[in-house]
Amino acid sequence: MNASNRFRLNKTDGKIMGVCAGLADFTGVDATWIRIATVLLTLCGVGSTILLYLLVGLIAPAIRY
Repeated sequence: MNASNRFRLNKTDGKIMGVCAGLADFTGVDATWIRIATVLLTLCGVGSTILLYLLVGLIAPAIRY
């Protein structure tokens, strides 16, 4: 796995911590769809979504420009 295929937070395009934007960069899916899925999972009662978001936001490295 080369360095360009690794998950990184995207602080430039991110709204809060850059987790959804980083996941969008990693998967090639539009960040809006990732954000909608995150909100829907949170509202549907998947309680670990917020905890997982915060954990990834604190642990994952950020893209440096």
